[in-house]
This record gives sequence, structure tokens and C-alpha cells, in this order.
Amino acid sequence: MTTMTSRPRAQWRRLTSAYATLLSALLALSVGILVIPVAMQIFSRFTAIIPHYIWTEEMARFLFVWTIMIGAMIGVRESTHFEVDVWPRTGPRIAALTRLLGRLGVLALALVFLWAGWKFTAFAMNRISELAELPLWLIHVAWPITGATWLIFLGEQLYDDVAVIAGRAA
Repeated sequence: MTTMTSRPRAQWRRLTSAYATLLSALLALSVGILVIPVAMQIFSRFTAIIPHYIWTEEMARFLFVWTIMIGAMIGVRESTHFEVDVWPRTGPRIAALTRLLGRLGVLALALVFLWAGWKFTAFAMNRISELAELPLWLIHVAWPITGATWLIFLGEQLYDDVAVIAGRAA
């Protein structure tokens, strides 16, 4: 039997799971697209088959930043990017407490990414890149989006850890 409080939680988890699936697809897409400007740079440097395109360097940099940020979002979701398992095996409550402490550090970093990233994006709002003349906010907005995504995924994980510490099933 489903209670009123577990139904919204289950819907929230389905939503965050769908968001994580979307991020995984975007990560694969960004890596696939990243191959194109990098390959063009390599071939243009060492062969005369294609001309030297200047925009490929900036495009590769933009895609690389987004690839890193999306990967970091997925890493937080899966607890693989910022978590190092150095503690000995303990009971579930102690394990949840150590995870909680580590996640509070990630939470602080997420708040910095969100707050400073917002200012970083506002700074770049009316600026363009030098070579390809791309709007710089497109690259700068990756920071606050990453911070907000970390907060979403951390909220779910913090809830689970607190539930385990309190003796409730997560």
C-alpha cells in the first residue's frame, strides 16, 4: 500500500532518474560531437586534405567544458565522482553518516557553483568568443546548471542517508 508521502517521493525519483538518463544521452552526444572538431584540427595540422579552420579550437573547448560538467553531474548522481571509499566496512548507520559528511562537502561546492556560476554567466551575457563569435554565456551557464543539478541529486541522497541514520529504510 502506498502512502501519501511515498507517492510524491517515488514520482520525484522517477523524474530525477529520467533527468539522469537525459544527461547520460547528452554526455554521449557531446563526446561524439567533440570528436568532429578535434579530428578536423588534427587532420588540418598534419595533412593538406582540409583547410585550417580556426573555429574548431573554440568549438572543441566549449564542448569539452560541457562534457566535463555533464560528466560531473552524472558522477554526483551515481556517487562515483566525489566519493572515495577509504573507511573500513561498518554498519549501515556509520556508513550513512560518513557518506552524509562527504555529501555536505559536495553540497557546499554545489552552492558555490550555483551562486558564483550565476555571476559568471551574468558577466558573459553580452560577450562573444574571439574566433567563432559564439555567445560566451553558452559556456558559462554550465556552472550554475551543474550546481543546480548537484543540489537536485544531493537532496535525494541526503534524504536517504538521514533516513538510514534515523533507523528508517531509505
